[in-house]
Amino acid sequence: MKAYWVVRCNVIDPEEFKKYVNLSGPIISEYGGTFLARGGNQTEYEITGYERTVLIEFKNIELAKACYNSDKYQNALQHIHKSAKRTVVIVEGVN
Repeated sequence: MKAYWVVRCNVIDPEEFKKYVNLSGPIISEYGGTFLARGGNQTEYEITGYERTVLIEFKNIELAKACYNSDKYQNALQHIHKSAKRTVVIVEGVN
């Protein structure tokens, strides 16, 4: 069953954030992740406050979690902690 990373984010340091983006994209691809939404035009309803939404699809929840917990991705996260405030959820899809 497919799984997804749902990321809501506010960028506070664009240059540092770009370092994260450049590192994380190839890592996510290594685990078979496919970007379905990556920033872009969005409209928030109900609870607002995030300027950016990212949606990444994985073949299954095990790969989604393995990617997030990998040493390479954890290394890339050092740039996120300096550049953005965000929330990340890994969720399993429906049949």
